[in-house]
Amino acid sequence: MLENYFCLHCHFYQPPRGDPFADDEVPDEPEAAPYKNFNEKATEQCYAPNASLGNFNAISFNLGSTLGRWLERYAPDTHQRIVTADRVALEKWGVGNALAQPLHHTILPLNPTRDKALQIRWGRMAFEHRFGHSAQGMWLPELAVDLETLQALYDNGVQFTILSQAQVSGANEGAGPYWVKLPSGNRLAVYVRDDWHSTQLAFSLQALGGAGRWARGTLGPLKRNYGRMLLLALDGETFGYHFPGEENFLRWLLEYEAGAVGYEMTNLNRDLRDHPPTKEIEIVENTAWSCPHGLLRWSVGCVCTPGDTRWKGALRRALDNLANCLDDVYLDFTHDLAVDPWSLRELYYRVRLGQMTEGQLLHEFGLGRLASRQAGALLSLLLAQFHRQRMYVSSSFFFDDLDRAEPRYAIANGARAILLTAEASDGDLAAAFRRDLAQAVSSRTGRTGAQILDDVLASAS
Repeated sequence: MLENYFCLHCHFYQPPRGDPFADDEVPDEPEAAPYKNFNEKATEQCYAPNASLGNFNAISFNLGSTLGRWLERYAPDTHQRIVTADRVALEKWGVGNALAQPLHHTILPLNPTRDKALQIRWGRMAFEHRFGHSAQGMWLPELAVDLETLQALYDNGVQFTILSQAQVSGANEGAGPYWVKLPSGNRLAVYVRDDWHSTQLAFSLQALGGAGRWARGTLGPLKRNYGRMLLLALDGETFGYHFPGEENFLRWLLEYEAGAVGYEMTNLNRDLRDHPPTKEIEIVENTAWSCPHGLLRWSVGCVCTPGDTRWKGALRRALDNLANCLDDVYLDFTHDLAVDPWSLRELYYRVRLGQMTEGQLLHEFGLGRLASRQAGALLSLLLAQFHRQRMYVSSSFFFDDLDRAEPRYAIANGARAILLTAEASDGDLAAAFRRDLAQAVSSRTGRTGAQILDDVLASAS
């Protein structure tokens, strides 16, 4: 008898909207009233009720590090229930049900090779710090993919990821898993979500008539021609935040209705262990799940965001130019220290996690006897490198206008990196950054990125 498995993967994420000069503290957001901010609203409507109902125990999920850090600080009970859900799965099945994600939710195919690897490594560090074990799978931000990104996953210990049907060819046996051949000749496992039904839940949930009706009318009949496993993957905020009260849809679907129509619930870590890939597929490079125009939404703009989107290309050029300058200063400073600058930068994230002190980091690299001024300058440059990575968070390019909180966040992280670098060198990177940002113009307000930069610097002084 053919076994039919069902997995529902939820991507839980909130974009950073805080102040890089104030420990990323999320400000009051009047649009979230009666809640203080959107993180608080999403927690009350989605994360807390889903955690209380035990829904995290029955799904596959990833938790963005920005959101996880906020929950740990402001909703510790909910955070602990989420972490415990993965631990319960680990104890029951020998594998957890949580996946990692690249740390800063950047569009990896648009990143240089070294930055791809760093985001993956930092994401795995954050996962291990939060959940207490290594991650097997990794969710790609916006499911943005190319072969170099998959190669970077493999090279950095990731066993599998998830893509959508529109991003692959040859996936005709349900969710898989499938092999994708990499440029090195190695292979990475890829699960393929059902696009139509994932989108149905994500955008039409309240029109489905409840979990029982949807399971009997849609989920059950899919068994006849879908293959061994059905995978749906969507934003976890669908269940309670986008559709208030629908955390109960998820609970009933997972606990009762999916089983009633003949499915066994599973998670991706467990499934990969028990059902390794047997077939190879190909990916469609430079694609994502939330834009049918390749990666244009995050590079130069497309019709997915209405209006004049030329600001996106100008902002990215400004960030790229600044990133190159920041790297040059960092490499010049570390040249005579007889250390691998990129390994030092990678391990610096352990300091951010609180796993080691700055002094222990320097000692680890044989730099414990640096003069205090030189050590302070190096640590400032390392923190600047951290903010340089945060400039590229995907939400900075996702929406339709430059004069919003999300692009401001990218510019503010650039400003923080510039000021930190000024503490360690004589160069002034602000003038060139301002000149480049002047080319990014809001079609709504007419403000330029240079004006936003000046606002940021004024508020930071």
